[in-house]
Amino acid sequence: MLTNLKSILDGAYAGKYAAGSFNGYNYETFRGIIEAGIETDTPIILAFGAKYLKNMSLETAAGLAASLGRDIAIPVCLHLDHCSDMEVVFRAIKAGFGSVMYDGSALSYEENLKNTKKVCEVAHACGVSVEGELGSLAAGEKSHEGSETDVEAYTEPGAARSFVKETGVDALAVSVGTVHGLYKGEPNIRIDILEEIDKKLQIPLVLHGGSGVPEKDILNCISHGIAKINVNTEISVYAVEQTADYLKEDQPHFSVLSLKQIEYVKEVVKKYIAFFGR
Repeated sequence: MLTNLKSILDGAYAGKYAAGSFNGYNYETFRGIIEAGIETDTPIILAFGAKYLKNMSLETAAGLAASLGRDIAIPVCLHLDHCSDMEVVFRAIKAGFGSVMYDGSALSYEENLKNTKKVCEVAHACGVSVEGELGSLAAGEKSHEGSETDVEAYTEPGAARSFVKETGVDALAVSVGTVHGLYKGEPNIRIDILEEIDKKLQIPLVLHGGSGVPEKDILNCISHGIAKINVNTEISVYAVEQTADYLKEDQPHFSVLSLKQIEYVKEVVKKYIAFFGR
């Protein structure tokens, strides 16, 4: 069944576990992510990034999610990920997305707040949840979301409290040391900053850049307010590597290869579901 983000994250935050947000960009990823949720009886956040509008339209993504999510027991939220274009955000709401992330992190604090507040007004009137972002992440290896010019800026706890109060966002993405993509060195997660943000906000927090973060760091973040963790790069890397290995051994019909890729996606998603907890 399709739902909004708030219905999934409120339970995760209260229960001290995290919901995985897994990026999909084609039929194989959409189906693999949702089937992983069905087979583990776990609520699923199916993230579709604005970057992937070349792969399919918002309407196609919504239609595909509705088809795959129909008549199943687990909650599925189709979430627009990392979108800085407000027109695209509003189109996603109209298309049937259950959640949108307006990413104004590259703007001034004042402009980010103003735009996010407007998104919340429109989305909430339609029963759609909103994720905002304050702070910014650097780009790691094989990132498909950030760029080499991205600079890390930690989220300031006091500003985060004011931002949430003024905008009314349902969840806030914070910057505490993760990167988009995979780490080039050892992660340095600032749990002290995260702990202070959690104490001040008391709403579900979001960790972007979950691919490749050590399990101990993930669990520490979850215990300090992180209720949603984004995973994208690792799904892509694993599926591409496994596809390449498979094609060295066989030259299957394209339809058979598609089924294999669904299984590759499921393997990664199930791995993360297992240690995000519930």
